[in-house]
Amino acid sequence: MSPDLLAATGLLGLAGSAGGAVVGLRFRIPVVAGTTVAACACGLVTAGGVLSGGGPVTLEVGGIMPLSGFSLSLDPLGALFTAVTAVIGICAVIFSLGYHGPGLAGRPASTALPLFVTSMLLVPAASSVTTFLVLWELMALSSLILVLSDQRRRAEVQRAGEWYAAMTQAGAAAILLALVLLAGHAGGQSFAALAGHGPGMASWVRNGAFLLALVGFGSKAGMVPLHVWLPRAHPEAPGPVSALMSAAMVNLGIYGIIRVGDGLLGGGPEWWWLTVMGLGAISALFGALHSTTSTDLKRLLAYSTTDNMGLVLLGVGASGIFADTGHRALALIALVAALLHVVFHAVFKGSLFLAAASLEQGGGSRRLDDLGGLLRRMPVTGTVFLVGSLAISALPPLCGFVSEWLLLQAMLHGLPTGDVAVAVAMPLGVAVLALTGGLTAATFVKAVGIGLLGQPRSRGAVDASEVPAAMWAPSGVLALGCLALGVAPVTLVPAVLRAARVVTPAGVGDPLRHGWRLGLAGSRGVLDPVLLGLGLVAAVAVAAGARRLVQRGPVRRTAAWGCGREAQTSRMEYTATSFAEPLVRVFDDVVRPNRHLDVSHTSESRYYVESIEYHSSLDDDAFERRGYLPALAALRRWGDLARRAQNGSVHRYLAFGLVALLVVLVVVG
Repeated sequence: MSPDLLAATGLLGLAGSAGGAVVGLRFRIPVVAGTTVAACACGLVTAGGVLSGGGPVTLEVGGIMPLSGFSLSLDPLGALFTAVTAVIGICAVIFSLGYHGPGLAGRPASTALPLFVTSMLLVPAASSVTTFLVLWELMALSSLILVLSDQRRRAEVQRAGEWYAAMTQAGAAAILLALVLLAGHAGGQSFAALAGHGPGMASWVRNGAFLLALVGFGSKAGMVPLHVWLPRAHPEAPGPVSALMSAAMVNLGIYGIIRVGDGLLGGGPEWWWLTVMGLGAISALFGALHSTTSTDLKRLLAYSTTDNMGLVLLGVGASGIFADTGHRALALIALVAALLHVVFHAVFKGSLFLAAASLEQGGGSRRLDDLGGLLRRMPVTGTVFLVGSLAISALPPLCGFVSEWLLLQAMLHGLPTGDVAVAVAMPLGVAVLALTGGLTAATFVKAVGIGLLGQPRSRGAVDASEVPAAMWAPSGVLALGCLALGVAPVTLVPAVLRAARVVTPAGVGDPLRHGWRLGLAGSRGVLDPVLLGLGLVAAVAVAAGARRLVQRGPVRRTAAWGCGREAQTSRMEYTATSFAEPLVRVFDDVVRPNRHLDVSHTSESRYYVESIEYHSSLDDDAFERRGYLPALAALRRWGDLARRAQNGSVHRYLAFGLVALLVVLVVVG
């Protein structure tokens, strides 16, 4: 396939960025949107050609970076991530045409948005260390500008930007060290050279590079404990940017782990992948628990991103363990399940974040306790959010069910085994998958029940109205994708298989049965999504018909959540806080909520209570409170000591130099 479309992707992105910088306000947004959508379309066509068997697309440009050149090579693995980014990018950019959130129409944001989308499209195509790092840093800096687009009006945005900047740069430093370590021992910086020398490198080089890559890319994927930027940055970013970050950018962290661990290093020892599985399990449980207890709609969705990326890491880790223990077919199946979940997560999380931005714009708030009754006032957006909620809860016949079922099958078929690590890791993975599934279902029962149903809890919810078609149409397309991919996942399986074979051992036949059914070769277990969907439709039809036959007399209508009461007010309904309170009590040692009790006494006597005020919040999590904040406080103390040492005295500075010289002489001697 010709590399012209790949070059056009980059050129259109640069043109869109230039347009955002120089075009006037009246035409700025259409110019930026048009060029960015065109760049995404070029990337999607290129990636589709590669995934359909057209072979890798290679582009070499020497004039951009004279010392190293600019090298792109899009293989099926990278093409899968590029295609996902292109679809989410098109939907998010079209959504921005009707979005009235703050800051997105300004010159900085208009300049950064095309660069952000284009860099995400090209990162999976980078085929050299320098090219990859340049594109990765461009993606990080442009996304930071977008996160900070409203920082002048709200202090929370500035704090979120500070956390995001610190974590993304720390992750980039770890990635830089990993790739430089590999390039130094491979004698070249091309990914082909690294892949050729990677399996034969010394164990300390391989181990060090993998751990550094896991830290760097894991921070971008929202892996616990490197996730602290995610629940801060995603809620504060504009709605379309939140969708891009959660449905597209975090995927590139997964891509980096697979590319380095399986692609450049050719796999590794069992403890690598046990570490990945362990971190994935912690991320899945921690993210699911915090999303269940969150009352901010976008913060809830941000934590659920950590949850789902944890499930993907479970699949990647299981694939590595199976490959190391000789189960090559299971290794391929586990990686296919992980990549399928990457695709499906992008689809349903993109629809959820875009719908959440519409609910915020229509209802005037993103706090669940301020919403209510929005399904009636915003029926299209509410339906889109409902479909996304069912998909992320892994309910059939939607797409989330398919990838989690396949991941479950891969881990179950790893047993029985004589390998102790597999015998321990796989049952724990199954348990994590089951527990997170229950917590996710509780999360979105809360989100839908509190935010969309019941009575409105604020004036903004009472006055809410449906958003323009430019906003609900892109999120609706993604919601339809949840249904289409859930009913016919086999249309996507061959492309995902082709992507997974790039980094898995060769010589493995097709481990999945196709047709309209999906199953494992040599296994009785099979999933027939079409039959399952038809069965659900038939069950609903039978239930509706039976209700009409049994019903006698007129239907009595009453308020939702009325519990038989005639006079119902919003104060009688569950709030998001009270809904999650039982789980907060059960997992109190994990979530550690901030509690405040204020008792006011009467002026006549302190024995008589006038009012009691109780407040519970989950503004930060245990890792932030117990790990990052004490570390930052210690750094501040060291900084204060360092400033005291710099008092302007020449004699003191000469003494410092003398002490340093003596230390160097002692060490060298």
